[in-house]
Amino acid sequence: MRPIEHVDRPRLADQLRASWGSTRVATRGRVVDAAALPGFVAQEGGEWLGYAAYALRDTELEVTVIESLAPGRGVGGALLAACVRAAQAARVTRVWLVTSNDNTAALRFYQRHGFVLVVLRPGAINDARRTLKPEIPERGNDDIPIRDEIELELPPAAWPQFVERHQWPST
Repeated sequence: MRPIEHVDRPRLADQLRASWGSTRVATRGRVVDAAALPGFVAQEGGEWLGYAAYALRDTELEVTVIESLAPGRGVGGALLAACVRAAQAARVTRVWLVTSNDNTAALRFYQRHGFVLVVLRPGAINDARRTLKPEIPERGNDDIPIRDEIELELPPAAWPQFVERHQWPST
């Protein structure tokens, strides 16, 4: 596990485009370039096992994008733990993220890892598609219409145990 470095940016941009169709991420009514954000790469040898990017805003850290390229190996949890450690170092008071209503696998993953649902924004992705990011597909996982943003957060009281439990490499 290591921070994303300048030399990683082209590879990260390629991976984001391959996985998500763009380096741009729409969240809460704005668009950010995930390839330009700070974050982490999980790797073994020279092989990327996953990555995460985050944005610090005032007293909050938003996990903007996360992807495990090696499911079942603890990569996702370790990447989230790295983001929580970054939040602790920055002395922020909130770690949160947004996913879409069709992303049921992500919703299961985040809730299994202690994240709680805090906001549902009905129609927010429809609005983003219309005004910010037209490349968002109409339908997503399991042919579910992509319409709504779901915001989750990890309660601060859970941070120390979360970081301890999801150290990389995972055991």
